[in-house]
Amino acid sequence: MARSARRLLGVCAAILLTAIIAVGYVVLEEWTKPDSAPGGVVAGELAELLAQVQVAPELPMTGYSREEFPHWEPNRPEYGFGAEFAQYGRCTTREVMLLRDAVGSVRLDPKTCDLSVGSNGGWQDEYGFLDRETGELKPYKWMTDSSAVDAEHIVALAEAWRSGAADADEDTRRRIANDAVNLVASDPSANRSKGDQDAANYLPPGKFRCTYLDRYLRVKVAYGLTVDPAEQTALRTAVAACVDPSGLG
Repeated sequence: MARSARRLLGVCAAILLTAIIAVGYVVLEEWTKPDSAPGGVVAGELAELLAQVQVAPELPMTGYSREEFPHWEPNRPEYGFGAEFAQYGRCTTREVMLLRDAVGSVRLDPKTCDLSVGSNGGWQDEYGFLDRETGELKPYKWMTDSSAVDAEHIVALAEAWRSGAADADEDTRRRIANDAVNLVASDPSANRSKGDQDAANYLPPGKFRCTYLDRYLRVKVAYGLTVDPAEQTALRTAVAACVDPSGLG
């Protein structure tokens, strides 16, 4: 009987030790998990990206036109939409972006590239738009007509031109204009309020801001685009606010 009791006690002790170790790993994982900014962005990565961007004066707009950035090209793997969208090689990057950013029942025909929107399908603007009279954030717009959705370039093409793309080759400009990271579906009013402004003069006023910063910086880094001093200052402030969400206002 004594031997059986000791054996049972040993088994229980082993189980208890295993449970304690498992709990310890969970706690350690939580302690070492990177700080996250709103939108699931890793705050530390924002700072790392900002540190990689070169500072330089903006180039003039001489010679700029949107045609210098061939856009709405047929979807190709290099544009970064991923294997999930590889079947839409006949469709433009605008059409594929609309499918990617859709909510609910939205279908893109891979042969005709026609978009069909179901009863619960559409696009939810993430940018947000301020009421000019009150300064308050208006309700986020819900859109069900694909033709009424803007394909927004997070780093505007004119801003890319001023940031170094003026000296890049056409293929680089093509990739900037069609890059999945640089494209997002938006409310036309929100898009118009931004225009071609850089981060020194425009950041989304709503919940998309930290994700916008992450994607803005990724595009700048990927294509060797610069920031001017005022832009760098604004980005530093915005990144710091993403680390501390209470600073977003």
